[in-house]
Amino acid sequence: MRWKDRRRSDNIEDRRGKGIGGFAAVGGTLGIILILIYTLFGGGNISDVLNNFINNENNTTTYEETAEEKELSEFVSVVLADTEDIWTEVLKDYGYQYDLPKLVLFTDTVYSGCGIASSQSGPFYCPGDETVYLDLSFFEELQNRFGVTGDFAIAYVIAHEVGHHVQNLLGILDQIQEIQRQVTQEEFNEYSVRVELQADYLAGVWARHVEELGYLEEGDLEEALNAASAVGDDRIQKQTQGYVVPDSFTHGTSEQRNRWFYKGFQTGNLDNWDTFNIDEL
Repeated sequence: MRWKDRRRSDNIEDRRGKGIGGFAAVGGTLGIILILIYTLFGGGNISDVLNNFINNENNTTTYEETAEEKELSEFVSVVLADTEDIWTEVLKDYGYQYDLPKLVLFTDTVYSGCGIASSQSGPFYCPGDETVYLDLSFFEELQNRFGVTGDFAIAYVIAHEVGHHVQNLLGILDQIQEIQRQVTQEEFNEYSVRVELQADYLAGVWARHVEELGYLEEGDLEEALNAASAVGDDRIQKQTQGYVVPDSFTHGTSEQRNRWFYKGFQTGNLDNWDTFNIDEL
């Protein structure tokens, strides 16, 4: 992706190395809420979060950014800026105003508007404070664990989480939250899959506009498609536990995630983005 010497977003907050010691000051009775619906592939462990909280409570170590992390954080900032510009224009065509989200960089554990979350849960979007949370170490895991490489694979992850912000602005996440109160967990898993596949579609719409702006390089689209396939529920479950449980899927199969991202890329608009009123995903 062509990103050097381009506009960076001003809506990034760097909390790396700061831990979550401020949690008690904000209100310790708020409880600990792990973000499961809006993570890229979920599955955080509550004990890991508690341990990270304890370990980071009194952490005053200054965070030292490596040259590689600096370049990566700059790339993230450019991608976020692109989402700002593109979604402002796309939503304007549909009569909506795009309110810019924030993006928080953190390490290990973070306190968000949705509670405490661990980096082991992956990148996530919190509708409570309209913020994307991202530990840059996730991209190393994406490469080492899933064999996914390339800067546009990283861009896809960010665009997917921003896709959740678009859903939030349009009221979709509120509707899903209401549905969650009325159905069983197994039934809600299907709604969760539809939410995630729609976010993949939105990431594809964004990617199409990036291409039209002339920022894509050869192989970029394949990098994003590989990333979408890598984080399918079936592939993750097969790798982590050796078998697949379809009823427990919350994000969709590798084939579905790949296909819905590419569908968004092909259309470049919101005309075919409805994942909720079709029988077959």
